[in-house]
Amino acid sequence: MSLSVAIITLDEELDLPRCLASVAGLADEIVVVDSLSSDRTVEVARQAGARVVEQAFLGHVRQKQLALETCTGDWVLCLDADEWLDDTLRAAVRRVLDEHAGADSGPVGYRLNRRTSYLGAWIDHCGWSPEWRLRLVRRGRARWAGTDPHDRLEADGVPADLPGRLCHRPYVSLSDHLATVNRYTDIMVARRREAGERGSLTKLVLRPPARFLRMYVLRAGFLDGWRGLLVSSIGAFYVFAKYAKLLAVERGGDPTPD
Repeated sequence: MSLSVAIITLDEELDLPRCLASVAGLADEIVVVDSLSSDRTVEVARQAGARVVEQAFLGHVRQKQLALETCTGDWVLCLDADEWLDDTLRAAVRRVLDEHAGADSGPVGYRLNRRTSYLGAWIDHCGWSPEWRLRLVRRGRARWAGTDPHDRLEADGVPADLPGRLCHRPYVSLSDHLATVNRYTDIMVARRREAGERGSLTKLVLRPPARFLRMYVLRAGFLDGWRGLLVSSIGAFYVFAKYAKLLAVERGGDPTPD
């Protein structure tokens, strides 16, 4: 059966080649929905044979749904530009395509185990691993849902799991990680304000340390060394920034993020 790969991009000329190389010879179609990149992302995608749709960013959920709906293959593999398949996962995807050739039986989709690289090493604790995510689905049997910026792919039935790893490098530096936290918490505050959520001093005080303890102690982040300490600390700061911004906006100390 045919396979489409769906990717959304914005200024991803550095990461996109690795992502595309990992599905070369596996995908029958690659669809890249680009959010008007200012670098060579579109050129890189087209040189790899991808079909590029240029679309101003609609939000994480809507942009990924557009990419999914643009695909024409029997199966769709949804990837971020900073992700790539290892050899074991690539072989597993090929087996799915071969075993379900001409058939509509079997799982409606498959979850992939994502492993994240952070500042030069794999993070195997902190709640970052194992991280099973539905990414390979039958076309027409799944859709993107969630609240920006935290999207999730949902299928009509119960998915199965594939062996191998979906490798992930979300941040090129510590500064990039902190900038992403700032950007994502702005988006979350705007969405939660729309939903009518109010700020809370109790949440601001209690939830950040609870997040740190869960990541660093309960989920053994300390086993990841100094990187685990950074990941857990920034995870707590993420929670702090979210509730601090929500409280500041509510009490008139900060404008509502766009």
